Amino acid sequence: MWGSRRTRESKTITCIACGGSVRRSEAREYDKHGDRWKRTGKEFEHLCKDCYRDLCHQPRDDLEALLVEIHAIEGTESRTAFLRRYDEIVEERYGPLEERER
Repeated sequence: MWGSRRTRESKTITCIACGGSVRRSEAREYDKHGDRWKRTGKEFEHLCKDCYRDLCHQPRDDLEALLVEIHAIEGTESRTAFLRRYDEIVEERYGPLEERER
């Protein structure tokens, strides 16, 4: 059964993006798997409303698995090396990024 709403609202959480502390009622859940509606067996992290608004809310199929895979391959290399490898793998799997005229 759901916990008391009053208890949830008074709980303080830490935003994973900015590190700020806010009341749970003033935060948004973040699910690294991209589906916060499937709740069984999950622990959620939280974002303050400002950081949540700044997120890209587009689908991110396979993103988490790809990032874990790259980290496993690259280990603790530099951020530049990690991003280079990410770009290479994405292009291998999904083709080159087509730049659009604006």
